[in-house]
Amino acid sequence: MGDDGNREEKLQALLKLNQEMARLCTCKLKETAINVVPGIGSASARLLFIGEAPGKKEDETGKPFVGAAGKFLDEMLTSISLDRNDIYITNVVKYRPPNNRDPLPEEVAACWPWLRAQVELINPALIILLGRHALERFVPGKLISVEHGKAFRRAVPDLGTYVFFALYHPAAALYNGSMRETLLKDFAKIPKILEKLKKEKQGL
Repeated sequence: MGDDGNREEKLQALLKLNQEMARLCTCKLKETAINVVPGIGSASARLLFIGEAPGKKEDETGKPFVGAAGKFLDEMLTSISLDRNDIYITNVVKYRPPNNRDPLPEEVAACWPWLRAQVELINPALIILLGRHALERFVPGKLISVEHGKAFRRAVPDLGTYVFFALYHPAAALYNGSMRETLLKDFAKIPKILEKLKKEKQGL
């Protein structure tokens, strides 16, 4: 019962945070976006997925990863016996860049206080970085082509130390069959990493 109470409390705190930050966020993308896309899922998740930016469908619905890339993400979650209720998923920027262009550094910076607050509140065991923009935000100067499929512990300025796992963005697999295989293979490592982190926490 206590656990359920904590979960509900945490969820309410996250919903409140998202409402507040949507009001305060200074990101210029607000001016062209239809909807804000704060994120969705469990506030008590052990896994936090962070992508790049909302696309057209996400902008229309206000929910992350609802297009073709989202379907592939759901498929990968199913492959390790999870679904969206078990995770939290958000993006580096919370508004769609026009014509799906890359988010600009100042847009990423404007959305950073929001993302940082989400990470602190959820406090996940593992942060999964989807694609190069998410990787660059937390681990600057690293290449996704080199880091994908690897878990690493990093201290992030003004956030603290977390364990990260880098993956290619699911959208990259939509047009590239070999990338799809790579993603599925990398994704399959997640349960083992979580198990290892659980043992570490228990001091085993």
